Amino acid sequence: MTAPLEAAEPAAVQAAGAAGQRGDDRPAYRGTLKYALSKVSGALFSIAMVIVGTFFLFRLLPGDPVRNLAQGRNMTPDQLDLERHRLGLDKPLIDQFFDFVGATLRFDFGRSYEYKRPVLDLIGERIGPTLLLAGVGLFIAVSLGLWQGVRAGWRHGSRFDRYSTGVSLVLWSVPTFWLGLLLMLVFGAWLKLFPSRGIQSVDAPDGFAYLLDVAHHMVLPCLTLVAVVYAQYLLVMRSSLLDEMGQDYVTTARAKGLRDDDVRRRHAVPNALLPTVTLVFMRIGFVVGGAVTVETIYSWPGLGQLFYEAIRVPDFTLMQGTFMLITVAVILMNTLADVVYHMLDPRVRAA
Repeated sequence: MTAPLEAAEPAAVQAAGAAGQRGDDRPAYRGTLKYALSKVSGALFSIAMVIVGTFFLFRLLPGDPVRNLAQGRNMTPDQLDLERHRLGLDKPLIDQFFDFVGATLRFDFGRSYEYKRPVLDLIGERIGPTLLLAGVGLFIAVSLGLWQGVRAGWRHGSRFDRYSTGVSLVLWSVPTFWLGLLLMLVFGAWLKLFPSRGIQSVDAPDGFAYLLDVAHHMVLPCLTLVAVVYAQYLLVMRSSLLDEMGQDYVTTARAKGLRDDDVRRRHAVPNALLPTVTLVFMRIGFVVGGAVTVETIYSWPGLGQLFYEAIRVPDFTLMQGTFMLITVAVILMNTLADVVYHMLDPRVRAA
């Protein structure tokens, strides 16, 4: 019996070969560089719009930050005016805007009204817990969603496909704050299996025991993040794999004798992963901002809770700094996703 022939090349490789047969002699890297520069210029324009929008957006919020800061201090009107002058809030709006833009371009986000400290220092203290929580949650959600998406798509219509898709859709549609409160009530208050507040115990130990204590506190907020996010990866991966299963190269590979697992692993799944790249990079951008709702529910000391505290005051400088960090991270990750997708998929370059 003769050995099975190699499977037909995936559509991405065929598209690349077709592009070469058209006689396009321009080096591929030049096209990629031009594409990347266009995306970077678009990202810079978006960041400029974010800077402008951030300044005016938060000044539309109701409330006077000076009066809110003076609550309980019995300050006179003259003292309030003096505090408003110290914060620069007595200047005309256009002057405040140009001061804000100039300081932002120097990476100076000002001082917090509430904490009386530089905004960058506060962000530096809170970004670690956010990266830990959101990073671990993202890794679990991507791994779980892609694994279930591949199995559900390859065996579409099966019991696993129906159950996994149904459960993920239900969790995706559940409000995050409701799910967080429910998990906190069941596993934190009733069963007392996991702590529901903070990042560590009051009497936290040292060394490896400290890491276990942090991991114990991270179970409920991480579970909440994963439950409401992983459905995106499952559904995108499942849909992409279903599209690839109908392609000619998959049919040819099966006809030439390749095992079903090899067809899935070596041909269908690599091509089906490409649309997921953009989604993953988008979520990486949101890692910097974390999840405001989850961090607020579980009192997780990250950027999300810091942003919530800034809105509650309101603290204009702190709101502006955290909001810009979150939005700029999302813009940069989206730009990187577009460039990486362009490099990975020859069909995009050929088009």
